[in-house]
This record gives sequence, C-alpha cells and structure tokens, in this order.
Amino acid sequence: MSHRVFTSESVTEGHPDKVCDQISDAVLDDILASDPHAHVACETFTTTGMVVVMGEITTSHYTDIPYIVRRTVERIGYTDPAYGFDYRSCAVMTAIDEQSPDIAMGVNQSYEVQQGGDSDPLDLVG
Repeated sequence: MSHRVFTSESVTEGHPDKVCDQISDAVLDDILASDPHAHVACETFTTTGMVVVMGEITTSHYTDIPYIVRRTVERIGYTDPAYGFDYRSCAVMTAIDEQSPDIAMGVNQSYEVQQGGDSDPLDLVG
C-alpha cells in the first residue's frame, strides 16, 4: 500500500515570503530591462528591520539594489516604523558576486541556451 502526503503553504500579502519574491522580481526586472543576456542567481531574505539580497549576477548593467529594495518595500506598504519594518529605516545588505566562470561556461554552452531556453529550469508551484 502506497501512502502519499501532499502539503502546501499559502501566505497572505505582507508575508516575508511574498515581500522577498517581490523584491527579487524587481531586481531581476531592472537588470533584464537593460541586459537581456544577464545571468542572475540571487536570493532575498528578510527579517524584522532588514533585507538581504545575495547571490551571483553577471551583467553589463549597474543595478542599484538598495534603492530597488526600498522602493519595493514602500510600494508594498511598509511605510511606518511602528510596523517593525519600513522602507526608510530597514537595513539593506547586499552580497553580490559575478557568476563563476565554470558555471558561466556550462550555462553558455548548454543545449537549452543554444535553443533559446533556460539552462537551469525550475518548476515551482505556489
């Protein structure tokens, strides 16, 4: 007898997961608007009073990540320090490096990229 358990999580607006997703999307949108061939592998983390964006970005475009983070947090509605998190006073930390040459070589030469697709696809539900 086989037994499977399927679980899922649903979070509401303002949840840290959704805040991080919106920040990551805004950073990626800014980069791709100027450099459609950029390589971006970044994560965003948040906790009370702090946002961290870290990972690897290879692009010819300068992206002002702290500005994008603050603009996104403001747009979401975190505008009052009483919330414990607001766009004016939150710490924004970045730890960005270029993509390693070994990974770039594999990505650039992959079959998927040669065919116009993603070399590192991910299916995410939720």
